[in-house]
Amino acid sequence: MKKTQIIDKTIAFVKETLKNAEGGHDWFHIERVYKNALLIAKEEDVDEFIVSLGALLHDIADAKFHNGDETVGPKVAREFLESIDVSEKVILHVKNIIENISFKGGNFDQAFRSTELDVIQDADRLDALGAIGIARCFNYGGFKDRKIYDPQIAPKLNMTKEEYKASTAPTINHFYEKLLLLKDKMNTKTGRKIALERHEFMEQFLAQFYAEWNGEK
Repeated sequence: MKKTQIIDKTIAFVKETLKNAEGGHDWFHIERVYKNALLIAKEEDVDEFIVSLGALLHDIADAKFHNGDETVGPKVAREFLESIDVSEKVILHVKNIIENISFKGGNFDQAFRSTELDVIQDADRLDALGAIGIARCFNYGGFKDRKIYDPQIAPKLNMTKEEYKASTAPTINHFYEKLLLLKDKMNTKTGRKIALERHEFMEQFLAQFYAEWNGEK
């Protein structure tokens, strides 16, 4: 099977699998990450086929929607890729990308590194920044029935992976616990440039938010 056919089948599989997903982790999130990954890949020495498959399958079964089970996503991806006769070498690389892409509180050592992972990780993190990042953040907060903001609950920095996964803090806290940290964690030149622009937009949003909250505007 040609690589283009494999990618087309993967797109169809992801669309069907995520058709009822939460709005911040649905097909449209995958599509944005896929497009960003291909954009970043133009400036990097990477295998675009691996980048495409990794981006398309990176959130096929996000652990946060599967009782925290991080084995589901890699398993679903492997079973699908095996079903369309993708080589074991490619499957293993994609599996490693899925297992190592997440933020997880920002305090864990990746067990696997590749330039393809760097590109996809940047693309995924870009979708957590800027206007779309803000929209996704509040969409997920509403999905989890969290407060928008509580001045009495301070953001908790330097959380362990377990603390990060178990957090029920107000949505605004997530800006400080993850989103505003991403700018300095980008892997590629293109990712860093785009991230800086989106980071500055989020800072402007927060300034306006606090002004409105405090009755100053």
